Amino acid sequence: MKPIEEQLRETIGLDAASVGPSLIQRTVRHRMRSLGLKRPEDYLRFLEQSRAEWHELVESVVVAETWFFRDPEPIAAFARLARERWLPAHTATPLRLLSVPCSSGEEPFSLVMALLDAGVPADRFQVEALDISTRALARAVRGVYRRNSFRGQDLAFRTRYFRPITDGFVLDPAVRRCVRFYQGNLLSDDLQIDQAGYDFIFCRNLLIYFDPLMQRKALNKLERLLAPDGLLFVGPVERPLAIKYGFVTASLPMSVACRKPGHGAGRQRLPGPPPQPGESESVFPSSARPARGELLGASRKAAPLSGDNLERARRLADAGCLEQAAEICEAHLRQSRGSAQAYYLLGLVREATGAPGAMDCYRKALYLEPNHYESLLQMALLLQKNGDTARARTFKTRAQRIQTKM
Repeated sequence: MKPIEEQLRETIGLDAASVGPSLIQRTVRHRMRSLGLKRPEDYLRFLEQSRAEWHELVESVVVAETWFFRDPEPIAAFARLARERWLPAHTATPLRLLSVPCSSGEEPFSLVMALLDAGVPADRFQVEALDISTRALARAVRGVYRRNSFRGQDLAFRTRYFRPITDGFVLDPAVRRCVRFYQGNLLSDDLQIDQAGYDFIFCRNLLIYFDPLMQRKALNKLERLLAPDGLLFVGPVERPLAIKYGFVTASLPMSVACRKPGHGAGRQRLPGPPPQPGESESVFPSSARPARGELLGASRKAAPLSGDNLERARRLADAGCLEQAAEICEAHLRQSRGSAQAYYLLGLVREATGAPGAMDCYRKALYLEPNHYESLLQMALLLQKNGDTARARTFKTRAQRIQTKM
């Protein structure tokens, strides 16, 4: 099976450990039975000769788990930024947005609905969406979705933009017309999407399926696709990877957004208040930046044991006040050592500052909550960075199992 796994890695970037080698093995055995082949080497030869079979294999191993407004906070932050800051600064050109991978369309359509709800006219933005799966794209173009695509408590958007039919819900054609779908591989050199700079790119929860070499290649491609002052939205645990390969964090509350260093060359920079002295770029996704007085007072008073306490620590970290954030987490843990989230946040702060003990914090979080998804992924990233590839794959596999149940 190793040659087949390696071919998948080299072609579509898939790290077998990220989905579990057993999934690929089961898929290959199923394909072999359907073709009447007995040996993996026979299937590999057939795979090299048949483009159709290669597509069948890819369709069977790609992860297509998605739903509408899966991560509402970054989508809402994007829509606010587009309406309040981007559009007023770019009156002559439409906003250009790329969603990759777009799967069966739930993400790009969510972004369109968010823009429309924010009062952005449809002629002021262009949305393009890319995925490697032709089957997923066919579902996206059709625009018919079953109940599994609608999760969470707030489904008011379904009433506004969908019509119930016998086999699910059909999306309003006006929304569907806002997205152009493309079949392609982000890692391919002959990618067919428009190569001009996109103002916003959503590429969330893709890099976690790649090994370090393919992560670098994907981020290099995304950097070329992004406009000089554009924003790249990644998954929460993918931001350290983006930073590692040249991006910098963007101070956009409630999102995990990155930008190119020294952005603004050749285009007007997005308007907004400059950072105050002593503040730095955002480190973690969080809610709004706290007031200056709150920053100064946070480290002086004892932190009560509460969820609000951890939210304050997160806000301080987002504002770049990492020492104060660490103090609050440590005070929280002195009162109660049973908080996996406190250990996780303290690990992030220590990792961001280069202080020792980040991995120990993640281990303690996992001792308290063995299925703490974010800690599993951070452990995988740290172990991979330290060269312990085998253990990194173990943590990535555990995290992947949890993600499929979310």
